[in-house]
Amino acid sequence: MGRGKTEMRRIENATSRQVTFSKRRNGLLKKAFELSVLCDAEVALIVFSPRGKLYEFASSSMQETINRYMAHSKNTNIEKRMPEQNAQQLKLEVAAMAKKIELLEGYKRKLLGESFESCSMFELHELECQLEKSLRNVRGKKHHMLAEQIAELKEREKALTEENLVLHHKAEVSLQLNENRETVENDENGEEDIEVETELFIGRPGSRRQCNINA
Repeated sequence: MGRGKTEMRRIENATSRQVTFSKRRNGLLKKAFELSVLCDAEVALIVFSPRGKLYEFASSSMQETINRYMAHSKNTNIEKRMPEQNAQQLKLEVAAMAKKIELLEGYKRKLLGESFESCSMFELHELECQLEKSLRNVRGKKHHMLAEQIAELKEREKALTEENLVLHHKAEVSLQLNENRETVENDENGEEDIEVETELFIGRPGSRRQCNINA
C-alpha cells in the first residue's frame, strides 16, 4: 500500500511538527549537498527552526554566496527600473522638444511679420536687430558670390585671350607659309616662260637662210 499524499497545511501538534521539521530538514540539506556535487552548482541553504535555531549549508562560502546574491539582486532591480526611468526621461525630452518647437514656430511667425500683438517694445527691438543682422549676412553672402563669379569670368577671359593669341599666331604662320609657297611657284613658272633663241640654217651651204626659232 503506497504512502498517502500529505496535505500541505500547518501541523497543529507541536511534537509531530518538530519531528516532521527534523526529517524534512535533513532531507533538504541532503538534496542541497547532492545538487552541489552532481551539478557543480553553488548552493547556499539557510533554515531557521520554529524556535529560532539556525541550520545552514554552503557548497563553498556562505558569505561569498550571499554577496553574489545581493549583487545579482541589485542588478536585477536596476534592470527592472531602467525601462521606467527611460520612459520618464523620454516623456520629459518630448515635452521639452514640443515646447522648443512651439517657441520656434512663434519666432518664425514674427520674422514673417505676423503675430506682433503680444510683442513688447523690447521684443520688437530685438526682432529688428535680428532682422538687420540677417540682412547683413545675406548681403555679405551675395557680395561674396558676386566676387567669386567676377573672378571666374576674369579667369575665363584671360584663358580666351591667350587662346586667341595662339590662334592668331598660327594664322599668321599659315599665311606666311602660303605666301612663300606662292612665291616659289611663281618663280618656277617664270623660268619656264623664258624665250630661248636658236639659229637654224636651212638650205645649201652658202645659201643658208637664217631662221629664229623661239623655244
